[in-house]
Amino acid sequence: MLDTPITGPIEGPEGPDHHQDHHHVSPTPIGFWIYLMSDCIIFGTLFATYAVLGGNYAGGPGPKDLFEPGLVAWETALLLISSITFGVAMLNATAHKLGSTIMWLIITVLFGAGFLAIELYEFHHLIHIGAGPDRSAFLSAFFLLVGTHGLHVTFGSIWLITLVFQLRKHGLIEANMRRLSTLSMFWHFLDLIWIGVFSFVYLVRLV
Repeated sequence: MLDTPITGPIEGPEGPDHHQDHHHVSPTPIGFWIYLMSDCIIFGTLFATYAVLGGNYAGGPGPKDLFEPGLVAWETALLLISSITFGVAMLNATAHKLGSTIMWLIITVLFGAGFLAIELYEFHHLIHIGAGPDRSAFLSAFFLLVGTHGLHVTFGSIWLITLVFQLRKHGLIEANMRRLSTLSMFWHFLDLIWIGVFSFVYLVRLV
């Protein structure tokens, strides 16, 4: 506080009106929602592309010749279960149980890795039998849509592993809780997109 003959006492940042517990609201959630909306536009475009090109087989194999329902079912189950395990991790984080939070996050990563392993196997198998993305417009749209989702799961898994290290180092501090909440939104968003992929790309074409 300054006290001069001309101005009298001036209350500065350390004055009585300054609240020590005042804190700025983080812009992260708003920024991340904007990012998710941009991702919605990207996936909306890819779904529209598949809707237009998905019937153009160019004399090549179609979905019934290529897709394996059992494999896709396993793939879907792994990703949906990973969403549940992430929810359990968030419950433990809210209860300030650091060890349990880390354990459930690692389980989530393992389920995500299982999903990616099946997807990579599917891509490798399709390319191996001559049904790569250059075979027809249908396969180009398929690889682009499913591959883009797979890349998102890959980035989400890397983010998750990074967050586990941050939790081990700093614990359940406010910044890590915010990061957990943001990553949770992203992971559940990927689940919603995959339900769309499963329904629109695999299920509809196989019926």
